[in-house]
Amino acid sequence: MAAAERRAFAHKINRTVAAEVRKQVSRERSGSPHASRRSSSSLGVPLTEVVEPLDFEEVLLSRPPDAEPGPLRDLVEFPADDLELLLQPRECRTTEPGIPEDGKLDGQVRAAVEMYTEDWVIVHRRYQHLSPAYSPVTAESQRERQKGLSRQVFEQDVCVDERPGAEDSEEARRSGSPEDTPRSSCASGIFDLRNLAADALLPALLERAAPEDVDRHNEALRRQHRAPALLTLYPAPDEDEAVERCGRPEPPREHFGQRLLVKCLSLKFEIEIEPIFGILALYDVREKKKISENFYFDLNSDSTKGLLRAHGTHPAISTLARSAIFSVTYPSPDIFLVIKLEKILQQGDISECCEPYMLMKEADAAKNKEKLEKLRLAAEQFCTRLGRYRMPFAWTAVHLANIVNSAGPPDRDSDSEGERRPAWTDRRRRGPQDRASSADDTCSFSGFRPATLTVTNFFKQEAERLSDEDLFKFLADMRRPSSLLRRLRPVTAQLKIDISPAPENPPFCLSPELLHVKPYPDPRGRPTKEILEFPAREVYAPHTSYRNLLYVHPHSLNFSSRQGSVRNLAVRLQYMAGEGPSQALPVIFGKSSCSEFTREAYTAVVYHNKSPEFYEEFKLRLPACVTENHHLLFTFYHISCQPRPGTALETPVGFTWIPLLQHGRLRTGPLCLPVALEQPPPSYSMLTPDVALPGTRWVDGHKGVFSVELTAVSSVHPQDPHLDKFFTLVHVLEEGSFPFRLKDVVLSEGTVEQELRASLASLRLASPEPLVAFSHHVLDKLVQLVVRPPIIGGQMVNLGRGAFEAMAHVVSLVHRSLESAQDARGHCPLLAAYVHYAFRLPGTEPGLPGGAPPGTVQAATMARGSGRPPSLYLARSKSISSSNPDLAVAPGSVDDEVSRILASKGVDRSHSWVNSAYAPGGSKAVLRRAAPYCGADPRQATDRSSSRASSYLEGASSAPPAVQPRPTAQKLLHEELALQWVVSGSAVREAVLQNAWFFFKLMVKSMALHLLLGQRLDTPRKLRFPGRFLDDISALVGSVGLEVITRAHKDAELAERLNASLAFFLSDLLSLADRGFVFSLVRAHYKQVATRLQSAANPTALLTLRMDFTRILCSHEHYVTLNLPCCPLSPPASPSPSVSSTTSQSSTFSSQAPDPKLASMFELSGPFRQQHFLAGLLLTELALALDPEAEGASVLHKKAISAVHSLLCSHDTDPRYTDATVKARVAELYLPLLSLARDTLPRLHDFAEGPGQRSRLASLLDSDTDGEGDFGGSINPSVAMAIAGGPLAPSSRPSISQGPPTAPRSGCPLSAESSRTLLACVLWVLKNAEPALLQRWAADLALPQLGRLLDLLYLCLAAFEYKGKKVFERISSLTFKKSLDMKARLEEAILGTIGARQEMVRRSRERSPFGNQENVRWRKSVTHWRQPPDRVDKTKDEMEHEALVDGNLATEASLVVLDTLEIIVQTVILSEARESVLGAVLKVVLYSLGSAQSAVFLQHGLATQRALVSKFPELLFEEDTELCADLCLRLLRHCGSRISTIRVHASASLYLLMRQNFEIGNNFARVKMQVTMSLSSLVGTTQNFSEEHLRRSLKTILTYAEEDAGLRDSTFAEQVQDLMFNLHMILTDTVKMKEHQEDPEMLMDLMYRIARGYQGSPDLRLTWLQNMAGKHAELGNHAEAAQCMVHAAALVAEYLALLEDSRHLPVGCVSFQNISSNVLEESAISDDILSPDEEGFCTGKHFTELGLVALLEQAAAHFTTVLKGARQPACRAEGN
Repeated sequence: MAAAERRAFAHKINRTVAAEVRKQVSRERSGSPHASRRSSSSLGVPLTEVVEPLDFEEVLLSRPPDAEPGPLRDLVEFPADDLELLLQPRECRTTEPGIPEDGKLDGQVRAAVEMYTEDWVIVHRRYQHLSPAYSPVTAESQRERQKGLSRQVFEQDVCVDERPGAEDSEEARRSGSPEDTPRSSCASGIFDLRNLAADALLPALLERAAPEDVDRHNEALRRQHRAPALLTLYPAPDEDEAVERCGRPEPPREHFGQRLLVKCLSLKFEIEIEPIFGILALYDVREKKKISENFYFDLNSDSTKGLLRAHGTHPAISTLARSAIFSVTYPSPDIFLVIKLEKILQQGDISECCEPYMLMKEADAAKNKEKLEKLRLAAEQFCTRLGRYRMPFAWTAVHLANIVNSAGPPDRDSDSEGERRPAWTDRRRRGPQDRASSADDTCSFSGFRPATLTVTNFFKQEAERLSDEDLFKFLADMRRPSSLLRRLRPVTAQLKIDISPAPENPPFCLSPELLHVKPYPDPRGRPTKEILEFPAREVYAPHTSYRNLLYVHPHSLNFSSRQGSVRNLAVRLQYMAGEGPSQALPVIFGKSSCSEFTREAYTAVVYHNKSPEFYEEFKLRLPACVTENHHLLFTFYHISCQPRPGTALETPVGFTWIPLLQHGRLRTGPLCLPVALEQPPPSYSMLTPDVALPGTRWVDGHKGVFSVELTAVSSVHPQDPHLDKFFTLVHVLEEGSFPFRLKDVVLSEGTVEQELRASLASLRLASPEPLVAFSHHVLDKLVQLVVRPPIIGGQMVNLGRGAFEAMAHVVSLVHRSLESAQDARGHCPLLAAYVHYAFRLPGTEPGLPGGAPPGTVQAATMARGSGRPPSLYLARSKSISSSNPDLAVAPGSVDDEVSRILASKGVDRSHSWVNSAYAPGGSKAVLRRAAPYCGADPRQATDRSSSRASSYLEGASSAPPAVQPRPTAQKLLHEELALQWVVSGSAVREAVLQNAWFFFKLMVKSMALHLLLGQRLDTPRKLRFPGRFLDDISALVGSVGLEVITRAHKDAELAERLNASLAFFLSDLLSLADRGFVFSLVRAHYKQVATRLQSAANPTALLTLRMDFTRILCSHEHYVTLNLPCCPLSPPASPSPSVSSTTSQSSTFSSQAPDPKLASMFELSGPFRQQHFLAGLLLTELALALDPEAEGASVLHKKAISAVHSLLCSHDTDPRYTDATVKARVAELYLPLLSLARDTLPRLHDFAEGPGQRSRLASLLDSDTDGEGDFGGSINPSVAMAIAGGPLAPSSRPSISQGPPTAPRSGCPLSAESSRTLLACVLWVLKNAEPALLQRWAADLALPQLGRLLDLLYLCLAAFEYKGKKVFERISSLTFKKSLDMKARLEEAILGTIGARQEMVRRSRERSPFGNQENVRWRKSVTHWRQPPDRVDKTKDEMEHEALVDGNLATEASLVVLDTLEIIVQTVILSEARESVLGAVLKVVLYSLGSAQSAVFLQHGLATQRALVSKFPELLFEEDTELCADLCLRLLRHCGSRISTIRVHASASLYLLMRQNFEIGNNFARVKMQVTMSLSSLVGTTQNFSEEHLRRSLKTILTYAEEDAGLRDSTFAEQVQDLMFNLHMILTDTVKMKEHQEDPEMLMDLMYRIARGYQGSPDLRLTWLQNMAGKHAELGNHAEAAQCMVHAAALVAEYLALLEDSRHLPVGCVSFQNISSNVLEESAISDDILSPDEEGFCTGKHFTELGLVALLEQAAAHFTTVLKGARQPACRAEGN
């Protein structure tokens, strides 16, 4: 061989001519990613600028509806049924509604009744549930979708599960010592192989088929049984970043606290002589408040009840209840269940009456028989005569905290807020108003075990201590260890009660109004009563049902100055509708064993007491309509206990009353009333007792002697003066009943407007609790005032501004009151529920389009009458908006804030500030201005333009109005809200901004109802809303956007809320309005942010807000349609073509220039961002975040990648996109992601290598020479540019395929989590995109770009490589950080610097699945949002599931990479540069075959490898030895697999490789040598190698050779047999090595003998020398390892000396004699034995100058380690 040829053979110098270098460099310059995308001009429009979007509606109009075929048609436009109106029946807990019958109801009550009975009005977007905002992909939903996954089989899992078989050990025993079996025993080797069973043969493998047919067959097989959704196998998106997450609010429900069920089972005394009645109630000692109404029960026997037959009627079943459900909103350890007992009134004080119960015992019944008979007889007499009166008897209390704590929770996990869903008062976070102590949290009444109590001790009642104040003192004393009550003699009894948490829906339950609560199976069943709660503190919940109850609590009576016999005092209560005796209404609830309602009720009587105290509670059902005549009448009686002739049973001794209405308001609260001695005079009920009626005598000189308290629990009467006044005035205006008395003022038509304005202003002073309770009423009335201004005296009173301001303050008050119950986005659930369910347009019936207003409401249909002077009207028209005439009286009086907004934001009613095209002369002006559909009424289109807020700037026409009054249609709420918001003052605007989301939602629902009820959905979107309203929206969006920007640093929390609210508002508008207009608003907002970014000190905050804004916009349910996926991209319509189109490089694989349309689809070009507007925004945010110069990169990386990931996950789960053609069209929206990831490659986390070593494909598209100046996908750029004759651009960013592997990365590197998620998104695009499109794109790529793409695919394989069950178990049970012992580090150092085969060996070994990245959030066992942080150990099932999912993900990801590689191969078949590209493709394939892969993937990967080698044999057999070596190594490893499927395909591949090599030159020396070397390497380095399975594969290859009919006439079968024998011998040596695995000296001696046996094969000897060095290093023998490497270097030097005559090289092994005395062994082979011309000898990369240097460096490293180890003991000795 000539010297030049030898040098070319030895060094493999790249034969690239200068012209090709220049051409390649020019491509490099034009195709490389820029250092900064911000200033990228190749995209036409810089990424920092937002392109002007296409006019969405015009684009749709220009395309016929049936332009797209089949399923793609649904992507063109929103569905016709996208928006619908739902009337959802209001949930009614009771079987009957319980509303008053239609009688003479006043307007306020009628409005309340309608509100509590009308259906919810819901604007439903039918497809909104498909949005990621409403159906997010969570870890739970992912697990649900992962059910049914098939288990993938992996070699490493099989190795873990299996143990060595008996055959191996037996064969090892037979192998004997190294000398027992000579290596020349060919007959024995063949005999052993022939006796083995071969694996199954692949059908049709030996048949000759066309490459195209093979490719089609392989592709069809790859398409089978694939995972339909790739991202279902990937961890769910991070919930922390899900700013778009939202849910539908829960409908308003009646508030309940934690509910207790108390059952009264029995009451038994020592003696049973008379009926005893019980009362239950809850008391909170800390708050000193009774927190429930009374529950009355009767446990008397039927015989005992018979004593009262003279007084009783047939008892109603509702009064026979013996169980009650108590509600406790604020559980506390200070709550007591108080039980009071009463008996029939009898002669004698309480002590006398209790004495028999305290003295007599049941056991002494015979002894006390006469006394008992006497007592029974007396009791019977008292029951007959005094049966209607009762007296206090005894009491006791149960400390509920003791019951709860002693019973204990049934399940600690269920210790929650209660079984029933709480209302908005459920405080998940402790608010400032929650004054409860920490003990509240430990006291829960919802999760304890039921307990049955027997109460045995009762305390007798004391006549002087019956008040609640005394009771609280007793209860506080009961908690002390030395209670005074315990010293008292008790009344002995046995009361059995059962206390348990109330079930969710108990049967036979009665509401506090005695209505049947569902379910109520049988009306005859004994009921359970729900007891109304009197909460200890404020409860902020809206009224949802009609309730109108009044509780009367008499406290005390002082008749001490009353003369005469007035001692046994009873108070009778009557509810009077008039003054006659017959006017008493049956509205008083009965107690126990009586009628359901009564006309009168009595207090208990305290014997011989002129100043009694009362604990009585009267419960009344208020009539729906309370009038001025309604009053409570109290009559005081002296009860004669002893019958005396001529003495009446009851003698009236006093009278007093309470008029229930005071100035139209319900009178409540504590009162101290004077008592009249005689019957009051006529018409007394119109006055209060405080008025000294003429001729009336009073007790104690008209002083207050009767203390009573009224408490109303009403959803009709607000009981707040400000709310009462507001409702009254609105009612008066609706009724038009003038004059009207309001307190002491008589209102006329002239004064009511002023009062109403004052009332609106004073709403902010209302108490929070009633304001929240009546919030729906208040908001409805305010909306009505805005939409339907009242008519007073024929003039319209415009209250728009006042009502809007009041609404802002009311919403703010409600929000603050419920601050602790806000959701994650800071929204008040009550307000959200109001908008979603309760809000409706006033005067419209949802079932009637544009329904007529009710007849009782006067709509503003006429302007103010002609009675007003025209000049006044003219003045208003000049200075006052028609929708807000009270803004000012002159243009100059507008406040500065309004002027600033109007001036800066351009609130101009004749010019749109957003887009000049919408100006009066613009191209779209006609469409916006002159449409008959612009408003609710056509008249609106022209009436308002001249008198809106623009008059402040430009002045209105001074022409007087027409003579006839100008008609004004009903106003539209959304228009008024937008206008009032824009022109509001600073104070109001601040309140609105705090709750901007509410007003946005209100506007959106108003707009939707306007379209639905007016049947305007068929109207073109450009004509749905008038231009003036769109102008207001534009100004509003600009104003709010500016607030977001300015507050981003001052008030970050508010800015975040405002930003989200604005984004959701624009997203909602996309479903209602002109979508092109909305896009223009988005663009305007982006421009605002971009302007501020230029001067922002910390732009990260603004960028984060903008990214959240984009993510919310992209969460729209029709996001895909909004991106116009079915419209073909067109070149930019700008006058000058984009830079990319004029300077684009020529294609690598095509002589023609790249298609600009195609290129624009894969880049963030102007046309792409213009057509796919939202996708362009999203990907632009990602591109800017990935920019190396981006600030706050780590945060932005995560947010941007998470946004894309979330969207792709939603596409995978969306049933609309299951069709492959549809999914491919969706994937086109994300094609630029491929270019982005490719350009970001240098900064992605390296999953395949250690830190800083991204050398896996450094010579991807070049020769395989390492370190000779040729790096990456092309030539070294600095050298190449000099060759090409041009300077290297200083801003060129090095990439994998264009710079040295050690080049520093620019910019902030991405974390492992972000990198892996980005790669998952890339794989999603590759999986779902149209293959033909990808092929065309790949054909247009320049060589460096294609190199980076292949590098990206390589990284994908590494990122998703399977970790193995063992790793998951280790992560779960051990610590999470990777730790390497000394042995592992030594192996890393050794294997990391030697040949490619050993690199692959090391890569294939078990590695940490997470690289060196500590912050790996995709790791399920570490990530905090996956599971509780304190949980380290997982169940076996969970680990099995994780391994199952990880295996499927690895398989699918690898198959996607394989599909893409096939596309690239198809692209480059006819290209000139195919050799370099195909070499790189083969390297990626080889890496995939060398990593941990499933059996499913390996059979497809090996099929691809066979097809690739079959079509391009020159890849392996012409020059590149390393590729052939790597392939042989992988095939041999898979031939030894324990999985038969893998062995079958690996054997087939290895056989075809031999056959291919043979057919080229009638021998396969290269493959023979590489296979032999690979096997030697495997057996020397791999621990879990299976000789048995490899022998079966060898037998299979022999079988192929024997059955191959095409080569029977050649020597091929014989050569295959010889090779199999050699391999069999190597395996025999391996068995011997395993036998001596535990004896290092014997093992090394055996390895030395094996190495000597290969002296005739330099490549194999070198391999075994390296194996010996590695084993020595493992054992810590670095001196011996160094000697082995010296021998290896000497061997290489010997053969380099034979091949070359270079003076700078060693002359041979003699040069190393001073280092190793026996190094001359390496010169044992003479020159005539070596045949350099024979293929396969000395062709490894170590037989080069660089290889020699590498070996010497490794030897030096081992010697250095020895020296360091020698110095350390010496240093220690010196120190001692």
